[in-house]
Amino acid sequence: MSNYDKLHKHEALHRLKDEMEMDDLLPLKKGATRLVFGSGNTEAKILLCGEGPGRQEDLQGLPFVGPAGKLLDKLLILAGLERKKVFITNVVHHRPPNNRDPEPNEISAYGKYLDKIIKIIDPKVIITLGRFSMAKFLPNVFISQVHGKDFKVGNFTIIPMYHPAASLRNGNILRQEQQDFLEMGKLLPEILDPKDDKVVLEQKSLV
Repeated sequence: MSNYDKLHKHEALHRLKDEMEMDDLLPLKKGATRLVFGSGNTEAKILLCGEGPGRQEDLQGLPFVGPAGKLLDKLLILAGLERKKVFITNVVHHRPPNNRDPEPNEISAYGKYLDKIIKIIDPKVIITLGRFSMAKFLPNVFISQVHGKDFKVGNFTIIPMYHPAASLRNGNILRQEQQDFLEMGKLLPEILDPKDDKVVLEQKSLV
């Protein structure tokens, strides 16, 4: 049993965040303004995992607070969700230079922390946003073929979605993503316990 297993989720996440702040070996740390650890409800049954922070996220230290984040908020509503019911993080937690794609060694370096975040939150559903987060759970598939579908991977239900930034650039992808979130809203009650909502809304959020 790790030290994190003995702590309340809220405290365990804060300790893990402090550990990441002190890790000078993280490959993107030097060029970033702030660590973007994650935010949301510490008792969430749904975890969203994006790719990496952009400019606004780097400045504020919070995930999905720029234009893609505003779209994500609207997409969540289509699925009957809202930010205070979910937890959001990324596969890398510092901004890649010029918003370039994260490289394999970078994803690997941050992966040990992402694994701990997932273990602490212990969600039932993981919604991946974009191909890099999808590849962590569903390697060797194309997002154009699997978006919006649900897959059982270990103890989790994985639902791969397009990244909201891609939807902002492409109207066809936006329409597909809107439909995917609508359909996901019908699926979630089959996966989640009705009691989960009450538990989630009574818990603290991590900012």
